[in-house]
Amino acid sequence: MEQKVNVWKANLNSGLIIGLVGVVYTLLMWFMDLTFNRIQGYVFFVILIFLLFYFIRSYRNNYLGGYITYGQAVGAGVIICLISSIIGAIFTYILYVFIDPELSAKQLAFTEELYAKRGMPQEAMDTALNMAKKFQKPLITAISGILGGVLFGTIITLIVAIFVRKEGNPLIDTPEVK
Repeated sequence: MEQKVNVWKANLNSGLIIGLVGVVYTLLMWFMDLTFNRIQGYVFFVILIFLLFYFIRSYRNNYLGGYITYGQAVGAGVIICLISSIIGAIFTYILYVFIDPELSAKQLAFTEELYAKRGMPQEAMDTALNMAKKFQKPLITAISGILGGVLFGTIITLIVAIFVRKEGNPLIDTPEVK
C-alpha cells in the first residue's frame, strides 16, 4: 500500500534552513555595512538557486522514491519559499524595529543619492522619496517581503523544477515511498 507524503511536513525543514541562511546572510551584510550593495543580492540569488535545487532534489529522493513531476517540484519549491519568506519577514521586522531603527532612514538616504546620481529632477525625486517613505514602515516591508519572496521564489522554482523533475514509467517503475 502506497503511503501519502505530506508535502508541507516534508519541506518544512528545507524552508526553515533557507530562511535561516537568509537571516545569517543578511546579518553578515549588515555587520559589514553592505546592506545596500547590489552585488550581495546577486550572491544570495545564486545561493538561493543552489539551495532550492538541493532541497527539491532531496525531497524527490527521500520522500518520493526518486521520482517527481514538474508540478510536484514546483509545489515543493513554492512551499519552501513561503516558509523561508516568513522567516525572512519576521527577521526583517526585528532588524528594522529593534536591531537598527535607523535603517529606514539610511535606505532613504541611499535611494536619494542614487536618484541624484541618475540626474533625476528634484521635484520628481521628492515625489518618489515621499512615496518610498510610506512603504518603508517595518510591517509593510515585512509583508511585502513575504509576497516578494514567494513570487521571486516561484519564478526560480519554475526554472529549477525543470532540472529536478524525474518521471518514470508508472507501469514499470514503482517508486518506494518511505
